[in-house]
Amino acid sequence: MITLRINGEELITSASPDTPLLYVLRNEFQLFAAKFGCGMGQCGSCAVLIDGEIRYSCLLPVAAIGTKSVRTVEGLSTMEGDLHPVQQAFMEENAAQCGYCTSGMMIATVALLEEIPQPEDEQIQAALKGQLCRCGSHPRVMKAVKRAIL
Repeated sequence: MITLRINGEELITSASPDTPLLYVLRNEFQLFAAKFGCGMGQCGSCAVLIDGEIRYSCLLPVAAIGTKSVRTVEGLSTMEGDLHPVQQAFMEENAAQCGYCTSGMMIATVALLEEIPQPEDEQIQAALKGQLCRCGSHPRVMKAVKRAIL
């Protein structure tokens, strides 16, 4: 048994220690925001925050989490159901087309804004470089990030 701290809750999994965190999030805990994309850490659709740092959950064995805190997009909103400012901005700017990359884009944005509250365009672009969007919604994502800054 492995105990994980996910979105502020302690959850227990019986998954094999080498099982990717992504599989445990989706299959055991029904946290579906992180998506399976490439399975090689190159597309960013599986991104989560581990102690505030962006990590690709498809590459991270569940045993490697230890006592670290995992935050997914589901854990960004408040207990009352209010959206996180990044979630709100993405919605207001229609920053999703197919939506597959959106969770990873939001996670990357939250990580950026927690580190640099007033980033320049180049810093935003650098923070999002690991997030692949095949639909071409990057201009709307940039608008959403800028809206979330305000």
